Amino acid sequence: MVDTKVTLCGIELDNPVIPASGTFGYGHEFAELYDINILGTFSFKGTTQDPRFGNPTPRIAEVPGGMLNSVGLQNPGVRAVIEEELPRLSRVFKKPVMANISGFSPEEYESVAAELSECEQVGWIEVNISCPNVHGGGIAFGTDPDHAAEVVRRVRRATKKPLIIKLSPNVTDICEIATRCEAEGADALSLINTLVGMQIDLKTKKPVLANIVGGYSGPGIFPVALRMVYQVYKSVSIPIVGMGGVSSAEDVLKMMAAGATAVQVGSANLVNPYACRDIIADLPRVMEKYGVNSLRRFIGAAHG
Repeated sequence: MVDTKVTLCGIELDNPVIPASGTFGYGHEFAELYDINILGTFSFKGTTQDPRFGNPTPRIAEVPGGMLNSVGLQNPGVRAVIEEELPRLSRVFKKPVMANISGFSPEEYESVAAELSECEQVGWIEVNISCPNVHGGGIAFGTDPDHAAEVVRRVRRATKKPLIIKLSPNVTDICEIATRCEAEGADALSLINTLVGMQIDLKTKKPVLANIVGGYSGPGIFPVALRMVYQVYKSVSIPIVGMGGVSSAEDVLKMMAAGATAVQVGSANLVNPYACRDIIADLPRVMEKYGVNSLRRFIGAAHG
């Protein structure tokens, strides 16, 4: 019998499979399809201080190897999440949930984190630092070490919950950002967020997305994500949540061998709503196939 359990920031998970933020809503829709309590946990939709309608349409497009999205953080705002979404979720999900937060200033990140930290259901705060710093020339927090460090400092003082910083791959040296986040008090890191991409429709001779560019995700980015998880694992001493193009139990093992403690599944949920269920079901078979008895002991196996 193989052991699929892992521990992420002091909280034990039945398995390492976590639906990624933005691909699982607030859990209710998927709970109508299967028992979502089989998940390790899930990261709910990125939440901001105020409600956001999101970007103009079209904002999702299929491309070779995956998809582009420019949804624009559409969400009902933190108060609605606390007062409506989380009570509703508690009726179908009995485990701690990962709260993904976004912001357009360090103060907004701090405020949203403080509010969600009061919720017993929230086990971890996952901070998406790929948002533009509207007070710093529009540069995404996650692409500048100093801006990233400032966000981590502010959120760290706002919460005692385990703090996971979600890193952008659109940088020259992701390890530099990772080490700065660790130094400022991050308990874990999740990587990678989407790559920046675009697509052009030759019939219209225009970009297919109204926002011109969007986040590229799907199987096509898996080798990039795997490489970055491998590199960051060697640079920090805190846990890593790996993601980026994961679509099978084999991918989960590869991410964990590279150094991930847990693994998020994103775009695959949009192609097949049963993707995480199927990966979890297949994980013991794949572990046995490759002689992996315990996932805890398998973390970082590729580093020798």
